Amino acid sequence: MLKEREVLLRDYAAGVVSWSSLRERGFDDYVSVLAGLGELHLRPPVAPMEGPNVAARERGRAIIRRALAQQRP
Repeated sequence: MLKEREVLLRDYAAGVVSWSSLRERGFDDYVSVLAGLGELHLRPPVAPMEGPNVAARERGRAIIRRALAQQRP
């Protein structure tokens, strides 16, 4: 069972399976997914920059970049 969860997490990090697929296969919450990815030294997948929310995502990223730039010495 543990090996199956590891394979699912690796597939999720690679963008092969979705969060909804993980829920269907027994992951109860996203915190456990993030913890599992961390244990495997993997990162969550990043959604492609396409579709109707691209402009909003770009604005959000710009806000974060500005905030981070202000934190630099």
